[in-house]
Amino acid sequence: MADTQQTDPKAERKVTRLAQQISGFSKAHGGAEGQVAYIGERGARIVLVGEDGAWGDLVAPSYAIAEQAVAKAGITVHEDFDGEFAAKVKTGPYEWSRMAGIQVGGPSND
Repeated sequence: MADTQQTDPKAERKVTRLAQQISGFSKAHGGAEGQVAYIGERGARIVLVGEDGAWGDLVAPSYAIAEQAVAKAGITVHEDFDGEFAAKVKTGPYEWSRMAGIQVGGPSND
């Protein structure tokens, strides 16, 4: 019997777009690892950590799309953001100022 499951072209485009962004981040930072976290109705957050300690995140409209995107990008994905994985993150003045309550216009990391 033939597979009758239909795919959603919009979801496929989103997966491809996210995978390209993840791959671009990975290339720019000497490789990358990630973690996917469910954030409720908004979908899922993909946290990326580069081999150089740089980090960033992306939001996918669903957990399934996030999982497909990281798989398509071919990065290592961790279940939790802790331990050795979290220790790879390098923070700078910008992150520290945001953690202190300044939400807009903090100093750059340069």
